[in-house]
Amino acid sequence: MNPVEEHIFRQTEPYQSMMLYVRDVLKTTLPTVVEKYSFRLPFYHYNKKSLLYMNVLRGTDFIDIAFMDGAILEVNFPQLKDHNNRKRVRSIQYKSIEEIDTALLQQIITAAAQLIDTGNTTKYK
Repeated sequence: MNPVEEHIFRQTEPYQSMMLYVRDVLKTTLPTVVEKYSFRLPFYHYNKKSLLYMNVLRGTDFIDIAFMDGAILEVNFPQLKDHNNRKRVRSIQYKSIEEIDTALLQQIITAAAQLIDTGNTTKYK
């Protein structure tokens, strides 16, 4: 088992199932995504750039799917939130696996990858 899998399997339910599901959606949507364990979190890289990471924040009841260039994406995806006043990162949060809108998640993942492809990752508010 790699460090990302170990991290995910250490999570309690329902977080473990949600993280596994999001991981599957991500790998299906972007088959070339590279999974790394950085800062004690599962990070996903696309074309050698950080795309997103997953986290269960202490004291919360949701998983945080944090998009590195979310500040740019939030214009088209108002579902992305600025949790903890972050300059660049925006996230979508899920409390249950039933809440996950797979089509929307795939759209956000694809849009984030397109930002990397076009090099349009430096325009923040």
